[in-house]
Amino acid sequence: MNYQMIHSCIRVMNLEKSEQFYMQAFGFEISRRLDFPDYKFTLSYLKAPGGDFELELTYNYDQKEPYQLGNGYSHLALGVADLEGSHQKHQQQGFDPKPLKGLAGGKPKFYFIADPDGYQVEVVRV
Repeated sequence: MNYQMIHSCIRVMNLEKSEQFYMQAFGFEISRRLDFPDYKFTLSYLKAPGGDFELELTYNYDQKEPYQLGNGYSHLALGVADLEGSHQKHQQQGFDPKPLKGLAGGKPKFYFIADPDGYQVEVVRV
């Protein structure tokens, strides 16, 4: 049996703001959007150009308070060849990325950036 990752879902407070973040910060494109007004929710699927894996943003119309991320969620990870260029771009866009880091004090290999709902995204040199 062969399994493949197809999507990961996060719940968002402002669908348009979250879509814009992922499109501006990472070049994601909306692959499809499914509205269920009778059930008061919308699903928006985004993916990186050339990739198959999707990020599903779930927007529940009646959610009034920000979601509690708790201590179980860790992060999404995206790969990029030009780590320093990506970090600089995110700084210029005002997304406030964390400093470049390396494992155990090694050369910089990654940094983190938070989306509008506080979900952490790790950007890793590939």
